[in-house]
This record gives sequence, C-alpha cells and structure tokens, in this order.
Amino acid sequence: MDIAALLKDLVDRGVADIFIITGSPISYKIGTLIESLDDKSLLPSDTEDLITQIYQFAGNRSMDAIREKGDDDFSFAIKGVSRFRVNTYKQRGTYAAVIRIVSFVLPDPEALNIPPAVMDLADLKRGMVLITGPAGSGKTTTLAALIDRINNNRNAHVITLENPIEFLHRHNKSLISQREIAIDTQNYSNALRAALRESPDVILIGEMRDPETISIALTAAETGHLVLSTLHTVGAVNTVDRLVDSFRAEQQAQVRMQLSMVLQSVVSQQLLLATDGSMIPAFEIMHCIPAIRNLIREGRTHQMSAVINTSAAEGMVGMDASLLALYKSGKISQQEMVMHALAPETILKQAKA
Repeated sequence: MDIAALLKDLVDRGVADIFIITGSPISYKIGTLIESLDDKSLLPSDTEDLITQIYQFAGNRSMDAIREKGDDDFSFAIKGVSRFRVNTYKQRGTYAAVIRIVSFVLPDPEALNIPPAVMDLADLKRGMVLITGPAGSGKTTTLAALIDRINNNRNAHVITLENPIEFLHRHNKSLISQREIAIDTQNYSNALRAALRESPDVILIGEMRDPETISIALTAAETGHLVLSTLHTVGAVNTVDRLVDSFRAEQQAQVRMQLSMVLQSVVSQQLLLATDGSMIPAFEIMHCIPAIRNLIREGRTHQMSAVINTSAAEGMVGMDASLLALYKSGKISQQEMVMHALAPETILKQAKA
C-alpha cells in the first residue's frame, strides 16, 4: 500500500487522526467518531511496511527508537498535502502508529472560536502563561495562534521547544527559532537552559514534564521573558496544584512564591462535540489578579474557583460558565455540557433555571 496516496486521501476527507494497528483495518477519526477505511484487517507485515514508509518520509529517520524503546515521536510533511505528527509504538509485539494531521496553514483564532480574551495574552511582555487541558483538546493549536499573533505584531526573538514540531512559523516581524526535542536538542531542560543564553523575548515550551524544566521555566519568567507552556490538567486549580506537587515538600513554599509572582494567566480548554457535528472549544480563563496571587502564595488554591466565577469584570470565566453559555446558545447539547462540567449537578440546575 502506498502511504502517500493513503495520507492524501484521508487529508482530503478532513480526518483528524489515523490509526494503523495490526488486527484492525486502517482507521481514522473525524470529530469524535472512529471509522474504518475498509474491511481489510492489517497483518503484522502490513503495519511494518506502512510504518517503514512513514520513517522514509520523515527524512529516512532511524527506527532505532521504536525498535529499542518501543515508541517514538516525530513529524514530517508531504509537499502540497499536509504536515503529520506521528507516534509509533509496539503493541503485542507488532508495530503500530497514530498519525495526527496538522495543516500547513496556521490556525485562524476566529474560525476556531478562540476568544479575544485568550488571544490578548500574546500582548504580554513577561511572565508565564499556561494553556491546559486533556490530550486532543487543542492546546498546541491555541499556542500556535498566540505565536502567530506575536510574530505578526511584535519585533521579538521567539524560541519554541517542541516534541515534535507541528505548526511551522515563518519569520515575520519576529525571528522564530523552532527546536525539536531529540533532533535539535537532547531534552526540554537542556534546551530551556540554552534558550536563556539565546537572547529570547518569548519562549514556548511544548510541555513542562518534570521539576527541572518547571524550575528553569519559572526562572525564565522571573527574569523578564514571556514563557508559554502547556499542562495536561483541566482547570486553573488543578494546574497550580500539579505544578507545586511536582516538587518535594520542602521546596513547595518557594515554588508557590515564585508562581504567585510570575504566573500571568491560566487558560484551560476542552474540545466538545457541537450540535452541528463539528468540534467547538470551551475555555476557562483565569488571570492572576492580586486575590489569586495571594491564594497561590498561601496554598489556598481550592478558593481560586470562587474568585474566577465572581471576576467576570476582570475578563475571567469559569469552565462551567463557559459550558453553560455554549448550551444556552444552542451550540452543544445538554448531555455534552454535563459530561464535561466540573460540577455536573450544579450546572444542570443552572441550565433548568
């Protein structure tokens, strides 16, 4: 099977993800539904052939990582078709892959329903902004939109540290240095430490996975850089708790103090099935006003939700308020609203009021 022809066909169909797994037909995801391409189940030799072709498209990338470690992350592009983010892995002793289709075109915030309050964060000059949410919620897309706005409006040096690189940014008003983990640099912490010596104005960290990376990122934000990053958390409360809990108990007071000083905003997003069959995001937006900074510093993060829900005048919105607004405007169903709510019973009462 010709993988290039297959990928082009699925891109034309508007597919989001492609699944190549032994014992199942090639499958793909549109919206939230997974469908089969045909009724032909793949044999181990079929999946190995397809995945070998993928590695060839990725600049004849070595397959040592998947052979020795059991999984691998990388990206590649087919001219005139699209970019692709790939995770290859072993399952039951055979090769498998999940391929995310990434458009060559940078995201249009308005078309993707990213609110102005989120996009305005690109105008910040220093501090830390976190985009959070579960896997597949569009965090990378939101970050790409923010970088594109900076690139179009600001004279700056932007360094992105990604694993892998998805959206490609061309130099515009800003200079953009995009570094891919394991290809251009060893790991996030090394790349971030080096970035501080590369005269950055803005640093994008694809994901803060360990205390060392978080610590360096906090220092970068303290020293006058704008740091953008992601976490796999839902809600500002969980995000702050996750960051602090990444450190040993004796370090946590210091981390809370640093966070209270450098954190500017936390945006949490979820991707929902709209009533018209498309996907639509819901956003929680928290800005670090003095009341929020005090709660972070004092370790009373459980009280942050109350401040978010009563601070609409400061541009904040809670996740459940965002979901309720989408439901009342007819954009999502009641079932979808309740399924993604932080307080399902409460939001259901509000919807019926």
